[in-house]
Amino acid sequence: MGGMEKPLHRVLTALELLQAHATLSGAELAELIGVERRTVRRYIVELEKLGVPIRTTRGRDGHYALMPGYKLPPLMFTNDETLALSVGLRVARELGLSDMTPAVASAQAKLDRVMPKSLTRKIGDLNAVVTLDLSRPQAISGSEFFAELTKCASAAQRILMTYCAADGSTTDREVDPYGIGYLYGAWYVVGYCHTRRDLRSFRLDRVRAIEALPKTFAMPKSFDVLKYLRESIAAVQRTHAIVVRFHASMAAVWRVIPSSIGKLTEQSGSIRLDAQADDLHWFARELSRLDLEFEIVKPKALKTALVLHLRELLKSHG
Repeated sequence: MGGMEKPLHRVLTALELLQAHATLSGAELAELIGVERRTVRRYIVELEKLGVPIRTTRGRDGHYALMPGYKLPPLMFTNDETLALSVGLRVARELGLSDMTPAVASAQAKLDRVMPKSLTRKIGDLNAVVTLDLSRPQAISGSEFFAELTKCASAAQRILMTYCAADGSTTDREVDPYGIGYLYGAWYVVGYCHTRRDLRSFRLDRVRAIEALPKTFAMPKSFDVLKYLRESIAAVQRTHAIVVRFHASMAAVWRVIPSSIGKLTEQSGSIRLDAQADDLHWFARELSRLDLEFEIVKPKALKTALVLHLRELLKSHG
């Protein structure tokens, strides 16, 4: 690690020297950093790759200067900004991006080193009283592909993806990645699958490999990744078809029933929910939490599951 850090440290030293002087020759930089002149040129190229605007004067011993007006700002945060960052890092820890956990920890450690003790106590108090319901990750997230997928999605670049379906079958797919979403404890990449010639969502934990292809795509205007995810998950064929009628306004039902659960329609003064589920006991528990008047139209087994759940509640609180 030390060998890798040293060149980077010297590149950053070159940047600091250029900030401190109006202009420096290659020889001056080489002497101040303690390297050869040709190495200085390499450092200048690295800084330019990082987006630092450098003005170069050609000649036997070229001179270097930062473009007028460029100044690397010091990294300073107010107490509220530091608090906001700490909350954000805590949320990131909860979302199952295992490959990013070390980066989250090191970022928090850097904040901890510069925070005054009073602010450290404030963050400790916040962590003690704030709880988060973030749908705990269902599985390892596949986060080793997260950075590459976001890069390809941002650049509108097609990918070749090796994907393992729920039944264990593996296929290679050419996909235009529109975006990445997190829903109900899992990360998904959503996009157009050229293999299936349709929109598809893919669980990140089932992605086995990706490769960026030299092809670009045009994403549909105003495409909503989360909206597509909710609707596609709700449309998946499941074991039981369910119909529930709510005696409430559409606004009241819409507030508590997410679109991923099923389809809501207004019908004769009530709101009908058409849904599907594999686990009727889970669906019964969800219904029991709602502060709404409802009746189960079908299946009869859902009524039985709800009665059993209510009996268990009464027994445990009796």
